[in-house]
Amino acid sequence: MSRKTKQIIFQVVLFVITFITTTLAGSEFASGLPLSFNPNYSWNTFLSGLQFSVPLLLILTVHEFGHYFTAMYHKVRTSLPYYIPIPPIPVFLLNFGTMGALIRLRSRPKSNLQNFDIGLAGPLAGFVVALLALFYAYRTLPPAEYIFQFHPEYKQYGLDYASHAYDPQIMKEQKAIDVQIGSSLITWLFQQVATDPARIPNPHEIMHYPVLMACYFALFVTCLNLLPIGQLDGGHVVYGLFGFKKHKVIATVFFIALIFYSGLGWPYIKPDLPKDELLLGIVFYVFLLFQALKGLRLPTKDTAMYTALIFAVQFLLLQYVPGVEGYGGWLIFGVIIGRFIGIEHPPSEIEQPLDSKRILLGWITLLIFILCFSPAPIMVNVPR
Repeated sequence: MSRKTKQIIFQVVLFVITFITTTLAGSEFASGLPLSFNPNYSWNTFLSGLQFSVPLLLILTVHEFGHYFTAMYHKVRTSLPYYIPIPPIPVFLLNFGTMGALIRLRSRPKSNLQNFDIGLAGPLAGFVVALLALFYAYRTLPPAEYIFQFHPEYKQYGLDYASHAYDPQIMKEQKAIDVQIGSSLITWLFQQVATDPARIPNPHEIMHYPVLMACYFALFVTCLNLLPIGQLDGGHVVYGLFGFKKHKVIATVFFIALIFYSGLGWPYIKPDLPKDELLLGIVFYVFLLFQALKGLRLPTKDTAMYTALIFAVQFLLLQYVPGVEGYGGWLIFGVIIGRFIGIEHPPSEIEQPLDSKRILLGWITLLIFILCFSPAPIMVNVPR
């Protein structure tokens, strides 16, 4: 058996495993039944998860094959997609069954045009399929009473359940874990034109709408790929549109802004925490912040200085400006980008100006990023 055949078999196995794990995750969303030691879980329960896994994997697959076929067109050697499964580990409060998929370029694109085309082909192709799936999801929403099959205790409040069920004090007393799925411009637009407003699910309950949940997660993955940083898809697009020097400025400014915003939402540096908990939280946060800022590739002394400066400003804002908020989840992605992906985009061997069609597609791709971006995509509040 050749090495190439073994590799293809491995990739097929990864896809099958990912199909199973995403269907398991979707079955939890569709049925409301946790997988762990649940005697009511059945084959039909598993099949209900197809409402989540099929649209999600379809969008991810079209995205990756957009990259693949464009790379093949430019004669850039590349692999088929590698799917990344996540098993249904009970410790995860919210498991989508996958971390997405990726392809590996086996030869480096020689020109900025090749980088540009390969970078934007995936998000453009995947976004078209995501729009169709999102339209279907909103056009087929069940009546608002559908949520009572997951939360029969809400019936006592009628359709006004949200004003009672999500009261912070009540949730604290009940020690309820609160999960909210954040909206984006594109989901807001679809809510205005594609569905009955009375059927739009509450942000706390979107997980029980598996097709819609698949679209939200796929749009979030699209947004991550289109961050205008480094060699992410968005980084390739920004490099093609603006060139090496301007890409560096745009990527650096955006990265620092994202990190700064994330710190304002990091839950363990809030000034109102107990002192011992606050001290431990600050130490851990500063460590993560320092790791993220290493992506700027500055001398260690300068990185430490900027870490201290950013933290000081964040802490003062949290101390003296009531209501200031961020989203701490972006810090995790900041660390991954800073440590493993990088903020700069390496210069291409051949630099060529983009034609008008590519420029238009580039700006459309940046617009897709704006439409998919959610300031707080997934919010999980665990009772203290």
